[in-house]
Amino acid sequence: MTDTPKSHGRKSITASLKPRDLMEDARLADTWTAQILTLFPQSFPGVLGESLTGRALKDGLWQLETIDLRPFGIGKHRNVDDTPAGGGAGMVLRADVLGAAIESAQSLVVNPLPLLYLSPRGRRFDQAMARRFSSGPGVTLLCGRFEGVDQRVLDHYSIEEVSLGDFVLTGGEIAAQAMIDATVRLLPGVLGNADSTEEESFSNGLLEHPQFTRPAEWQGRSIPDILMSGHHGEIAKWRRAQSEALTRKRRPDLWQAHVARNSDS
Repeated sequence: MTDTPKSHGRKSITASLKPRDLMEDARLADTWTAQILTLFPQSFPGVLGESLTGRALKDGLWQLETIDLRPFGIGKHRNVDDTPAGGGAGMVLRADVLGAAIESAQSLVVNPLPLLYLSPRGRRFDQAMARRFSSGPGVTLLCGRFEGVDQRVLDHYSIEEVSLGDFVLTGGEIAAQAMIDATVRLLPGVLGNADSTEEESFSNGLLEHPQFTRPAEWQGRSIPDILMSGHHGEIAKWRRAQSEALTRKRRPDLWQAHVARNSDS
C-alpha cells in the first residue's frame, strides 16, 4: 500500500536534493529525527542538504525521513483531498489519508515524535521553540496544502500548530525547512563553535549586535575603534549596548519583554 519512506543521514554518500531509499535498519538509533509528511517529498532535503546542516546530516548528527502522502490516497487516482464540508473554495486534505500517513510515520520510531502542523493560525515559531524541539528526540512535521487539513486529525492526534509568521504560503514545505534549520543548528556538534549560539539574536531576548570584519576600512567606513582595542570587557559592554539599542528601536515588543524579565529578577 505504501512506499518506503525516504531517509537521509549517515548512510548517504552525499547530501542530495534527490531522496534515497534506505532500509529501516539503517535508521540511526538515538539520533535527532525530522519526519516530514508531505505531498512533495522531492523537496527535501533541499537547502538542508547544504552547508552546516548538510554536513551534519551526512555525519549522522541528525536524520531526515520524508513520507509521501500520495500513496495513502483513496481510490485509483490516490485522491488525498476533497471539497470543504459546508461549501467554500479550495480543497481540504482528508482525515483518513492523513491518519494513515501519521500512523505509518509513528510506526517507524520507537517512541512517537511530537506532531506539528505548519499553519498560519498556529503559535509563532521562535528561538525558544527551536531550543525546545532540539532538546527532544525530533519532530514529525505535517506540511499542509490547499485550504489546510481536516480539523479532526489535529484534534485526534493533539497536533501542535506552528506558524512561521503572519503570512500565508502555498504549502508547509518551506516553513518546515526553516524550522528544521533553526532547530538542527542547536544540536550538539552541528556548529563548529557552540559559543556562536550564545550571542546571536534572540539567545538572550535581544537582537544581535552589529558584526564587522576585514578590511578595516571600506568605502570610507571604518570598524568601530572599540572593536580593535583588544579590551574584551569594554567590547562586551559596547556589544551589549548595541543589542539593547537595536532591540529597543526595531523590536519594542522584545524590548518590553526583556525589561519585564529583568525587573522581575
